[in-house]
Amino acid sequence: MRLLHGIAIFVALTPAFLVTGCVSQRRTVPSQLRTTKPVFNPELPRETNNDSTMATSPIQIVSSSEVSRAALEIDESDENQHVDGEVLSLDLLIAEVQFRNPSIQAAQAAWAAAIERYPQAVALDDPMFQSMFAPASFAANDSQSSYYLGFAQRVPWPGKRQLKGQVAHWEANAASWDAEEIKLRLATSTRLAFYDYYLVQRELELNENNVEVMTDFRDTAKAKYEANQVSQQDLSAADLELAKLKQQRLGLEKSKWIATARINTLLHERPDHFLLPPPNQLSATSELPEVAQLLVLATSHRPELSALAARIQAEQNAVALACKDYYPDFEFMGRYDAFWTDRQQQPQVGMNMNVPIRKDRRSAAVREAQFRVTKLNADYAQMQDSINEQVQVAYANTEANEKSATLYSSTILPTAETNLANARAAYVSGSIDFLRLMDARRQFIEEQVGYQRAMTELHRSRSELISAVGLPLDSE
Repeated sequence: MRLLHGIAIFVALTPAFLVTGCVSQRRTVPSQLRTTKPVFNPELPRETNNDSTMATSPIQIVSSSEVSRAALEIDESDENQHVDGEVLSLDLLIAEVQFRNPSIQAAQAAWAAAIERYPQAVALDDPMFQSMFAPASFAANDSQSSYYLGFAQRVPWPGKRQLKGQVAHWEANAASWDAEEIKLRLATSTRLAFYDYYLVQRELELNENNVEVMTDFRDTAKAKYEANQVSQQDLSAADLELAKLKQQRLGLEKSKWIATARINTLLHERPDHFLLPPPNQLSATSELPEVAQLLVLATSHRPELSALAARIQAEQNAVALACKDYYPDFEFMGRYDAFWTDRQQQPQVGMNMNVPIRKDRRSAAVREAQFRVTKLNADYAQMQDSINEQVQVAYANTEANEKSATLYSSTILPTAETNLANARAAYVSGSIDFLRLMDARRQFIEEQVGYQRAMTELHRSRSELISAVGLPLDSE
């Protein structure tokens, strides 16, 4: 009977301790697609020996069902959120791309995964249930039943769990800035694709208008030819120009399909998905801030720099953690040992601890962590130099393109239009031949296209400046 009683105790207690780790807990992930940039705290968190503060992550968390509804779902119900009236809206298009594009979902998932490392880092190891019994003692009549039951819990040196949590916290912070970088890249790609789409649409309209004007020129040349005022060469020249315009339109149609496919790809749509036309003209641009001000803004707003700064904080905490490895960890135990015949000796408590005497290994780990900090600091300085260069180059390009667009609108286009009007009047009166009229018309076409390209390049360079600084300019 005593044997059965001992086995029953062992069988009953063992599952009770095993199932304690099977209690279902809700999985936690970031609450929603963040609309504001994460706050970066450059101060190194203070070390504390109060391990009770490790129970809760400093990062806000909610249930996965809320995330499914808010952050990681693609709303398929409204396919026209990126339009405004009857034309494509750039601002709404950017917002829609940042909502639909799979790359932002991948970045959000990476951020969510990084957050999940915090509770793992700060948690204590599972307690160990200990048991042992002597089966023969339960059947013997001349001895007591011999067994023991106990628990053991490993507890690291005070501060280690906090430092592990800080490493995980800063890595999650860096992952959030990585998501911001993806959003910035998507916004830049969307702007550039939008301007390509705008330009090809304007060139198609100019081509159509030029076909109409050239047809009118041909009618005038035909009337003069029938009146024996010009030779048939004028008609042939007009037909040749019309054929060239049709050939040009074929290339423009192909470019339009490419631009449409590019925008739809960013929207996570089929390449041939319908797009509304772009606006008739691009928005006016405001005066640029001073380049020195933009350089300061880039330092504080570029997500790449903030992500790298967060990783530096993580590695600095890793250095402190490596230094903590010089201190021992503990294992506290308590058990009831029925192997002892004296009842006062049966309840027992104890402690194990490692003896950190392998100093070479620990010193190497500290140096390794310090070198990683040095590398990241150098990477930060190099990235800052690169960003400063990007801002300076984009600023110079924007200034040059702004002057070019102004020159086109104030001087080149009016002069070319006047020249064409004079040439047409001179041709009708017979003062010049058809080839000179074609030269004037061709020059006017080139200047019209040049003006549209200059305006597009101005907005493209401003987009690159926005990307270099890390936040929109006032007029964008």
